[in-house]
Amino acid sequence: MKAGVIQMVSGAELEQNLSQAERLIAEAAQAECTLALLPENFAIFDSRQMRSVAELEDTKGRLTEFLIHCARVYGLWLVGGSIPALRNESNEALDRGRVRSRSLVVDSDGEICCSYDKRHLFDVDVGDAQQVYRESDWIEPGGDEVQVVDTPVGRLGLSICYDLRFPEHYQRLLAAGAQVISVPSAFTWKTGKAHWKLLLRARACETQCYVLGANQGGRHSETRETWGHSMIVDPWGKVISSCKRGAALVTADIDLDYLTDIRQRMPVRQHRRD
Repeated sequence: MKAGVIQMVSGAELEQNLSQAERLIAEAAQAECTLALLPENFAIFDSRQMRSVAELEDTKGRLTEFLIHCARVYGLWLVGGSIPALRNESNEALDRGRVRSRSLVVDSDGEICCSYDKRHLFDVDVGDAQQVYRESDWIEPGGDEVQVVDTPVGRLGLSICYDLRFPEHYQRLLAAGAQVISVPSAFTWKTGKAHWKLLLRARACETQCYVLGANQGGRHSETRETWGHSMIVDPWGKVISSCKRGAALVTADIDLDYLTDIRQRMPVRQHRRD
């Protein structure tokens, strides 16, 4: 089966972002991808707009309906990067004006199979033009549960962006049976240049999973620039497909027999001493 990762340069206009996303989803379908992954914040990039977009989603389901529509029309599974959500896993409204950053998995019939709320928030002093990032001002972290779901390309474990720096999250996905891991992201230019490829390859080696890294990749405003370089990494840690910057589609075959062979020849999980 073939997987695709979609790289975008999302901006402040919701409909323009959705138009860009649908064009790339159509490309993924034409490339015969069975599953495609959108990047973090694919629909809206400006943190200050997240609450208003989440309210629109809560009342009209604009983004969910977009993902359902695209999955049905183009006949593939979609992992909806991240969208802002106004309610937690228990359907309780959030306080303090914050949102959840939620990744949705939609099958080719348009059914929502799984969702995951970002657990680790990017509260960091980067030293780029933006200087300071405080996701917790806008986003409430998800709960302690990790999410894994069966898909045509394998058992998929979910994560979002800053989760990538916490290997224990991925060990939990592995323990839950993950074979493929999604990492929709908006890595900054500075942190991405230093660590993006390194971290994706490390998580692939540690878990012996395919890792799908869909990043934002360009200049979004005077102070926001993302690294791009979306890629697919195999269970041996080899980058098997990648791009550089700008809107793009990256595809690769997912070979679960190859994954099984690697795990049998190097049974790392059986060697763990917790």
